[in-house]
Amino acid sequence: MRRYLFPLILGIVGCAILVQLGLWQLDRRDWKEGMLEEIRTGILAEPVPLPAKVDPSMKYLPVTVSGTTTGAEIDVLSHTRGQGAGYQIVSRFVTDDGRAILLDRGFVPQEARRVGRPPVRLDVRGNLHWPQDASSSTPAPNRDENIWFARDVEAMAAELDTEPVLVVASFIQGDNQGAEPIPVAVEGIPNNHLSYAVQWFLIAATWAVMTLALIWRIRQRSY
Repeated sequence: MRRYLFPLILGIVGCAILVQLGLWQLDRRDWKEGMLEEIRTGILAEPVPLPAKVDPSMKYLPVTVSGTTTGAEIDVLSHTRGQGAGYQIVSRFVTDDGRAILLDRGFVPQEARRVGRPPVRLDVRGNLHWPQDASSSTPAPNRDENIWFARDVEAMAAELDTEPVLVVASFIQGDNQGAEPIPVAVEGIPNNHLSYAVQWFLIAATWAVMTLALIWRIRQRSY
């Protein structure tokens, strides 16, 4: 019996830890779903005029802005399921009260990137956003071709001489010059906690099987 004690304890403790990790991931899933529902409700709330002072705590706030594009823009490499590869057009936008901000007007296919988009007046409904598009492997912008590979509010604001404020359009009244708005949505926010939980439970099951196999081998050697 003593020969079985250590592997049995190791197996029980290991399985208990792995199961607890799986249960913790399930709790995280429930928390994330609640957070996503809160964000979704905020995105779809009644829009307000663009606040005088804006900061990242206002992420996803629905706003309305009216003003004029200036013709200056940044083309961010992007894609959609329906149209494939293309670009999101981030324009320099001067509001009626004289503020220069960034306006994500939406998506254009590759062949429309070089189409002229001169100044135009627009009435916009959208959401404030500070996207986290970049990763450690994201290339630096190709400024010679005006192609960016991620939206970076601070860097784009410096490039276009605007406030570090980005409005992602959900609806535009006026000539959007071929760009199709891509509204902010929670679908881009990962919620992988269920798959993580399944992985921990599978590891726990594997640990249990290995423990039983070890005990069986010890038993076989005792004969």
